Amino acid sequence: MSLHVAGPTAAGATVPGPTVPGTVSGQTVPGTVSGQTVPGTVSGATVPAFPDAGATAAALPDPGRPGAGDRARHLLVTGGAGFIGGAIVTAALERGYRVRVLDSLRRDVHGAPPTLDPRVELLIGDVTDPAACAAALDGIDVVCHQAAKVGLGVDFADAPDYVHSNEVGTAVLLAAMATAGIRRLVLASSMVVYGEGSYLGPHGFTRPAPRRAADLDAGRFDPLDPATGAALEPVLVSEDDPVDPRNVYASSKLGQEYLATAWARSTGGRVAALRYHNVYGPGMPQNTPYAGVASLFRSALERGETPRVFEDGAQRRDFVHVRDVASANLAALEWTAAEAGEFRAFNVGSGVVHTIGEMAAELGRAAGGVVPVVTGEYRLGDVRHITASSERLRSELGWAAAVSFEDGMREFATAPLRAAVK
Repeated sequence: MSLHVAGPTAAGATVPGPTVPGTVSGQTVPGTVSGQTVPGTVSGATVPAFPDAGATAAALPDPGRPGAGDRARHLLVTGGAGFIGGAIVTAALERGYRVRVLDSLRRDVHGAPPTLDPRVELLIGDVTDPAACAAALDGIDVVCHQAAKVGLGVDFADAPDYVHSNEVGTAVLLAAMATAGIRRLVLASSMVVYGEGSYLGPHGFTRPAPRRAADLDAGRFDPLDPATGAALEPVLVSEDDPVDPRNVYASSKLGQEYLATAWARSTGGRVAALRYHNVYGPGMPQNTPYAGVASLFRSALERGETPRVFEDGAQRRDFVHVRDVASANLAALEWTAAEAGEFRAFNVGSGVVHTIGEMAAELGRAAGGVVPVVTGEYRLGDVRHITASSERLRSELGWAAAVSFEDGMREFATAPLRAAVK
């Protein structure tokens, strides 16, 4: 294990907590300051532990959860240096949580290392490393698992990395949580587990087959009823709809859910799996092979280029702001404090349907009137329409999106992005 420690230790301070094999408990880390990564730490570094609950309670504001005990404030966010993870960390700090982040800081994801709030304890390590997970979980009460390899990818050669990062990483984390006795988990999942989404046809609800390359080449983008060939009407997807992953990333996200379900049954843990729809907002990474469509359009505008819209631009999506996604995670963290032994999936969307073409046009207007180009190109494996019903999240967790599409896109059009990965 290669584990770097960064966090609120003073220069020359003794780092308390459990000793990973190869070190002495109470080892001194010289010359570190709040938020600084300890250079040169290697396998066997001592990881600082959170203070006990009683010592922490007086120093932290009430997070506002009815019945929340003091120890419910110790949160681990895996992938907390990322786009969504970083927003969750900010929201959690505002709610009075004491936050630790475990992040690998992969250069193909982050580029330059991000700057975190000095109140955050950063451990640089990978969730696929059992020792890193065990160290990161010390003193933790609830885990928000955001670390993942995301996006459709370049080609099927990406499959081993997706499976290793997402499924193996989740299995390692869950095993470490079981050993540590931690029974509360919020899992970042995705709308992609639904595949093509839900449609209404001549004979009721149906699930169309994957779109064929020949139809896409001919500009026939909308899926048809598999029995009659008739046109279909896309409808909102609920959590009870069948799952139908259609690419490697989708399969790996569903695999994470299955692992979390098995963990909850085995340990009596409680899991909220949040199926994110199209997330956008400030701090989104710039153009990478794994970026979402909002990032690709925004990056094009920043380069002075015209956004290129694939297919005919009529693909239906639910664009949800990253601050709303963060608030959904906080609501889910509170939900996990209830009776244990349950896995529950929740869609996380704004509840308002827009097309990809509308999103590109809104960004273009906010950026000075740039008109997107509709190309007719396609990516085999993309779904045509996928939009969510977030009624379960609203009714059971009391959550609602706060950022409108128009306000969010105006902000996003000029908001800073993360530096491009080189």
